[in-house]
Amino acid sequence: MSQRHILQRWLTSPIRHALTPSIRNVVPRRFASGEMPKLTGAADNAFNRERMAIKHHAAASSDLWRKFVAVPALILASINAKILWDEHWEHWEHLPPLEERIEYPYMNIRTKKFFWGDGDKASETQGSIWNDKVNYHHKDA
Repeated sequence: MSQRHILQRWLTSPIRHALTPSIRNVVPRRFASGEMPKLTGAADNAFNRERMAIKHHAAASSDLWRKFVAVPALILASINAKILWDEHWEHWEHLPPLEERIEYPYMNIRTKKFFWGDGDKASETQGSIWNDKVNYHHKDA
């Protein structure tokens, strides 16, 4: 028998039609109410009841972790990031102005000009590459 004949027999068999309603009852529906659904017929067995209880418990546990661990951790991490950000810029205020800093040979290497703007920095089209607050290039060097 070819695979096509086997598939045709399965699609028209009475066994398939008898199993279909019970299979539909086992498959969980997303976004259903928070209550555990009632299992009926062949789906009401110990395995499926235990599986549904585990799923219900996992949903409740994940909500607990989300509320009391994840959200406070994100808040604490945000506060820490803000404190570090402020300390960073406070440190920059104590440094000499950008124009007075030493430009070492490995800094701002230019082998050829950029093909946009003045050819010296990448701020015209891609602002995240060149930041005028922290980057400076001595044009005479």
